[in-house]
Amino acid sequence: MDAHRFTLYDMMANAARSHGQAPALIAGERSWSFREFLQRVDALAAGLAALGLRKGDRLCILAQNDPAYVEVYGACARQGILAYPINWRLTADEVARIAERARPKAFLLDAPSLPLAAHLRGGKAVPHWLAMGSDELEGMVPLANLYVSGPGVPRADVEPDDPFAAISTAAVDTIPRGAVLSHRNLLAASVGTLASMGFTERDRYLLALPLYHISALGSCLTHLHAGGACVVVSRFDAAEAVRLIDRHRVTHLSDFPPVLANVLEAAEAAGSRLESLTHVSGLDRPETIEKLHARTRAEFWTGFGQSETSGFVTLQRFRERPGAAGKAAPLARLRLVDDYDREVPTGDAGEICVRGPVVFAGYYGQPDADAYTFRNGWHHTGDVGRFDPDGYLHYVKRKPEKELIKPGGENVYPVEVESAILEVPQVTGVCVIGVPDPQWGEAIKAVVETRAALSAAQIIDHVAARIARFKKPKHVAFTEALPRTADGAIDRDAVKARYGKAG
Repeated sequence: MDAHRFTLYDMMANAARSHGQAPALIAGERSWSFREFLQRVDALAAGLAALGLRKGDRLCILAQNDPAYVEVYGACARQGILAYPINWRLTADEVARIAERARPKAFLLDAPSLPLAAHLRGGKAVPHWLAMGSDELEGMVPLANLYVSGPGVPRADVEPDDPFAAISTAAVDTIPRGAVLSHRNLLAASVGTLASMGFTERDRYLLALPLYHISALGSCLTHLHAGGACVVVSRFDAAEAVRLIDRHRVTHLSDFPPVLANVLEAAEAAGSRLESLTHVSGLDRPETIEKLHARTRAEFWTGFGQSETSGFVTLQRFRERPGAAGKAAPLARLRLVDDYDREVPTGDAGEICVRGPVVFAGYYGQPDADAYTFRNGWHHTGDVGRFDPDGYLHYVKRKPEKELIKPGGENVYPVEVESAILEVPQVTGVCVIGVPDPQWGEAIKAVVETRAALSAAQIIDHVAARIARFKKPKHVAFTEALPRTADGAIDRDAVKARYGKAG
């Protein structure tokens, strides 16, 4: 046993010893102390081992938030099983493509997600099908039946750099890439956040964003690391969020549009001042952030990060330098480079590259993608920024090959939407772009080349039937001829210049 070894399970064991009977998880009328949480993690680890899951095996999770979801993460950390959470907003076909890449030994579902995996259960590719909670779901093994009391099983020989979770990113090649995060990655991110934001055992986090998202997973682990509690919500509802914030004295909320705007509106309707709230972290419109500062005592924290960097790698209070994304986090080094990987001068725009213990281990099963992103010893994010003379990063845009659209915090690659629209026989060309949106921050707009009498509803409905509904266009424009470059390719910049407004 290496004397330098420290994993996420070690962090949980430390918290159980240090914080004992203090609440770790709260849901509904129940709470689980740190000691009870660790006991349940140990018991579930024994049950997963009894099924035959071993270090390196994959466990796919397709479920809404639940205290058991956090316990599954803990059991995977203990036994070296790779947790592979899946976005429950995807279609059945998209889920199947992820499962084909992940090749899980077990698949965990909740009742609302059953239809998304129904056609997978007919084969033998996945040996074990588990149901979240204690209910029998179509012959699946209830997860509650796997908690084994007694001495349990020995811990697996897990190293800090072993994979812990594969967080799905946008579908670059029609299958969402799984960004593999190690124990060291998430521990480093947690320590960096604790150092920057100063969370302690007095803090409570509203775990309302889905646990397949790095913001939710990272913030959950950070608060457990600090000895704070996580108030678990199955899925976000603004009125319920306000009630829970006031009831449980929640101090921290994660935000992607329109979460904060809806919470502030619900608080006003309920006559709540959100007295306990001290931190809101994420991305939002300046107007919404100003409302938060005017109506509450909370500070809005913003920065730059992605799943591949275990969350934020720059972080600041919004009021520290409005418009900036903050300075480099304690355990991340940043540089900005041109197309030849040469560092650009201060004030010039360049691709944001990151190095440090927060940088992910690579994409699951995609060595070619790893070689590209890790070229010259840095993770190339595909995003462009510039440094001001004081070292603050200012986000500029996405690189053309990335062209990522983020409606409400979800990742959508235009090429995936374009591929779906091109299936419509009357469409001869299409360009999908992101446009500003007051509710979601950014919305999807499709500019469709056709000479037929197509309607926006036909395009939107077709996309919604083929891929996840959050990827469907909100706006559709039609043209008989898209602007093209000399070689015949669609001129994306010209499309943005001409059609880059909502509507």
